[in-house]
Amino acid sequence: MSRPFSITRRKFLSGTAATAAMSTLPSFRAKAAAPLTVGFIYVGARGDYGYNQSHAEGAAAVKAMAGVTVVEEENVPETIDVQKTMESMINLDGASLIFPTSFGYFDPHMLAMCAKYPDVQFRHCGGLWSKDKHPVNAGSYFGYIGMGQYLNGIVAGHASKTKKIGFVAAKPIPQVLLNINSFVLGARSVDPTITGQVIFTGEWSLAVKEAEATNALIDQGVDVVTCHVDGPKVTVETAAGRGAYVCGYHASQAPLAPERYLTGAEWNWAEVYKGFVAKALAGEPLPNFTRGGLADGFVKMSAYGPAVDDGARRHADAVKAEILKGGYAVIKGPLKDNGGRQVVAAGAAYQETAIELESMNYLVEGVIGSTS
Repeated sequence: MSRPFSITRRKFLSGTAATAAMSTLPSFRAKAAAPLTVGFIYVGARGDYGYNQSHAEGAAAVKAMAGVTVVEEENVPETIDVQKTMESMINLDGASLIFPTSFGYFDPHMLAMCAKYPDVQFRHCGGLWSKDKHPVNAGSYFGYIGMGQYLNGIVAGHASKTKKIGFVAAKPIPQVLLNINSFVLGARSVDPTITGQVIFTGEWSLAVKEAEATNALIDQGVDVVTCHVDGPKVTVETAAGRGAYVCGYHASQAPLAPERYLTGAEWNWAEVYKGFVAKALAGEPLPNFTRGGLADGFVKMSAYGPAVDDGARRHADAVKAEILKGGYAVIKGPLKDNGGRQVVAAGAAYQETAIELESMNYLVEGVIGSTS
């Protein structure tokens, strides 16, 4: 439930009478009475069926922990506004642990707050923290979700009748390319004649372009669609409305397309956040660099939809079991890109944690599209 003062709270500290006025706000002080107050900040709406919702679901799990008060603010831009939000959470709510969840919050905004409030712990969702350059009260956490997209691809490969699957993507950065490649490789493990077409919109959130891209894919015969954008809602609803199947991303979009939703690769931030908070409650130091994938509980899969047949379930479940054992590699040789160039030599294999995947700049054989 949204805090009714969220807009004024962001601006509160900019007032010249802020110090005096704080004494007139007992509700803020009451919120700070718990042993630990934790702040969560989102760049979009908490109910976006996507990136922000996945973090809000993690915050909801923290709310259920004894001795914890959670404060949240949504729709906070990656500007000075997020600094104001962090300051108000610290000074008005008494937050001592803050999770700014959007990429652009880190530099300079979170770093400025780290310097100003050295007794407050900040953990950012992304891969930016370095012990050689960043404060000790800062840190980063992120997950490897490519295995989830590989499982999406297996289910999509079983569902596709046209042997054409599609991917709506924001930008051709390594993490997105890995998801595209994993999705198509999963499908081609079912049937090597399957192709996957990708369309890049150019931005993380562009509803009109996402709808146009989804329609364009379906116009070309694609019958299963997934995506990597901040809010998959538009892609899911557009695809399902055209009669295509969908695989989700970030959070479950099953409520948006109950008959056409196959499964999805979801973040499981609840376990990550509860781990941080449990350490904070116990007075233990928080890790500065935290990573994990499906086998570590950072990622989970959506429940299968009614259109997923028994063969697809058995295949995906068997591969998932192997992934959960650890050491499973999706990107392995011999592997060519979609221009015919060998990108992974025979015998080579890269697990999801491999640093080489952080610089991926290619689309694999079977993907129709270009990174430029």
